Amino acid sequence: MTKMAFGSHPFLLGFEQLERLVERTAKSDAGGYPPFNIEQVDPTSYRITLAVAGFAETDLSLTVEDRQLVLRGRQSEPEDDRLFLHRGIAARQFQRTFVLADGVEVSGARLENGLLHVDLHRSEPESVVRTIQIDRPSGRDQ
Repeated sequence: MTKMAFGSHPFLLGFEQLERLVERTAKSDAGGYPPFNIEQVDPTSYRITLAVAGFAETDLSLTVEDRQLVLRGRQSEPEDDRLFLHRGIAARQFQRTFVLADGVEVSGARLENGLLHVDLHRSEPESVVRTIQIDRPSGRDQ
């Protein structure tokens, strides 16, 4: 028995791009930095929380690009001439990407106590029932 690709299942019409989306998401893994949580706040709301200690609001950017939420952080170098005897606090840049489903929108973001909270809301699609008229072939009288 051959394995059928998810996007080529005969009952899933128009989902060809879903398999590519899953592959793209798997490739965007940024390792474990920065650590994050994803929680469901209620049936239509989610919150992503990233641990971004040491980052100021101006060091962070959030964008939605092609249905992907992209979170970037880049700390600016301090202007003073500090001499570190030990530097154990990571000051590296990062990029985290989350793929958003259709209808999921970013509703807000806030930085609080070293945690970046990004709130998402999913709109419920309207249930629409539509009757399709069956046309008769032209040129036949019945």
